[in-house]
Amino acid sequence: MRIGIPAEIKPKEGRVALVPAAVAEVIRSGHEVVLQSGAGDATGYSDADFESVGVGILPDAESVYGEAEMVLKVKEPIGPEYDLLRPDHLLFCFLHLAAVPELTRVLVEKRLTAVAWETVEEGGRLPILAPMSEIAGRLATQIGTTLLHRHNDGRGIMLGGLPSADRGHVVVLGAGSVGLNAADVAASLGSRVTVLSRGRSSQERAHRLGPNVTALPAYADLLERALLDADLFVGAVLVPGARAPKAVDAAMVRRMKPGSVIVDVSIDQGGCVETIRPTTYVDPTFVVDGVVHFGVTNMPGAVPRTSSQALSSALLPYVLRLADDPGLDDTALRGAVNVVDGDIVHPALKEVFS
Repeated sequence: MRIGIPAEIKPKEGRVALVPAAVAEVIRSGHEVVLQSGAGDATGYSDADFESVGVGILPDAESVYGEAEMVLKVKEPIGPEYDLLRPDHLLFCFLHLAAVPELTRVLVEKRLTAVAWETVEEGGRLPILAPMSEIAGRLATQIGTTLLHRHNDGRGIMLGGLPSADRGHVVVLGAGSVGLNAADVAASLGSRVTVLSRGRSSQERAHRLGPNVTALPAYADLLERALLDADLFVGAVLVPGARAPKAVDAAMVRRMKPGSVIVDVSIDQGGCVETIRPTTYVDPTFVVDGVVHFGVTNMPGAVPRTSSQALSSALLPYVLRLADDPGLDDTALRGAVNVVDGDIVHPALKEVFS
């Protein structure tokens, strides 16, 4: 199969789907790979690095899409890329279609096959999404810490406090990969941490993070009480393939402390906070009722080298399986198909657009 890797065009998105060492494995398996010139620059991998393992370098996106049978990219296609898609393309990338009806319509109209990384599920895990969730969770606390600085409209506090100064309070909703990593970083900084989640096992994992972590059920009353005392709130809710539920409404946001911060990692799936909207790293924040909101939809793009290396390791087995079996007989990949031949086929997505 001929696999095309275009350069990402989402603002400040520097990741590349596969690093050179991973691409070398694809080529050894008998497949051809072409890459848009410069696609790996932000990760520190040059065109020459890719050429050295047998990758063909093409000058622009039109050439890559034109030659590719499988289009392998990180983020979902956006405006200028729509016209480059063809019915015979196999699109394999992060899609998050529940939050992007315009793209969903385009993929349906193109009648191509679109397989979403975030809905590849195997053994009860989301193996491609997992490393990006870990990175996003860690970044959520790191970014939130900075946004609490006064010059960023924050409350002007250090989360870990100091002798004679209060510790900050971090509230995390959700205890999957995002939530646990966000809570782990917050706990290591010395802040007070409250994690709210559904299920005893996830609460136990959060509780084990440290003595400064309190794990509670995600009851509405407990969430509201924690939120009103929060300096930083991290939204980490995921329903694979579906829109995130709006767990925090506008009335709750109005009652939060002035200068507190919301980092909604669920924004890829629409966000779990009613007042959140998608942003980019060009203009990442906005303020509603005195509360700083961060809604960047490609958080791991801030650390493209780390993200690309981690992503390649998780992605490579599925690229090989899909290239060897484009008929989608593979159970995990068949279950990750979102759109095929003009139809929305993923159950969660069908429910969203029914």
